Amino acid sequence: MQAHHGTVDPAEVAKFEAMAAEWWDPTGKFKPLHMLNPCRLDYITTQIAAEFDRDLNMPDAFAGLRILDIGCGGGLLAEPMARLGAEVVGADAAAGNIPVAQVHAQQSGLQIDYRHTTAEDMAAAGEQFDAVLNMEVVEHVSDPLAYLTACHALLKPGGLHICSTLNRNPKSFAMAIIGAEHIMRWLPKGTHEWSKFITPDELFDLLKQAGLDPVDRQGFVFNPLTWAWRLSERDLSVNYVTASVKPR
Repeated sequence: MQAHHGTVDPAEVAKFEAMAAEWWDPTGKFKPLHMLNPCRLDYITTQIAAEFDRDLNMPDAFAGLRILDIGCGGGLLAEPMARLGAEVVGADAAAGNIPVAQVHAQQSGLQIDYRHTTAEDMAAAGEQFDAVLNMEVVEHVSDPLAYLTACHALLKPGGLHICSTLNRNPKSFAMAIIGAEHIMRWLPKGTHEWSKFITPDELFDLLKQAGLDPVDRQGFVFNPLTWAWRLSERDLSVNYVTASVKPR
C-alpha cells in the first residue's frame, strides 16, 4: 500500500525516514522510545486485557484480536502485540520504516502485516480493528481531528483506541525540547514542534469530536534518579496516554 494523502505532514515524515535504520538501536536516536517502551507496553496491555477480558498470564493472551499500530516505526510496539497472539497490522507514512520493521520481524520469527499507508487510506478501504494503537503520532499530523476521525473509523464498535502524546506547557518545552533535543541529545534537534503539542483536555475534546468515548488518561513520568519511566494518574505534565472506546 502506498501512502498518498490525508493528514500526513511530509516534513514530519522526512524527519523519521532519516532515522529509520536506527529503530532497533537502544543507544541510537530512538533511545528515548526504548526507555519508554516498557512503560507504554504496561499501559497498553493492561487496557486491552481489561477491555477484552484477557488474562495476561496466559500464552497468546490476545489471540483473536486484530490490532493496528498506526505510525508503527520499526515495530517496537507491533512485535510485543504479535508475541501476545494478536493479528497485527503495522502502518507508517514513512516508507523507509517498513523494510526495517519487516526484516526485524522476520529475524524475530513473527508474522506482522507491515504497510506503507495512512490511517485515512485504511479507513477508506474499510479496514476494521479491535484496537488501534496511536502512540506519539497525533502531534506530528497536519489535522489532528481528521486523523482521529480516521482512527475512529478503523475501530470495530466497542473497539479500544490508545493514544499518547505530549502536553503543551512550559515544563514540556523545557523537558521535551530543550532537555531531550538540546541538552541530552536523545533526539535530533527539530524532532518535535512545541506548538503542535496537545493538552490532555484538548485531546479529550478532539477524541469526543471524533466520536470516541475517553475512559482513562495517565502520565508517563521519567525519574532521573532511577533512570526509568513510570505511570502516574496525577502527573500528565509532559508525556501522557489516553484510552477511549468506540460506542457499540
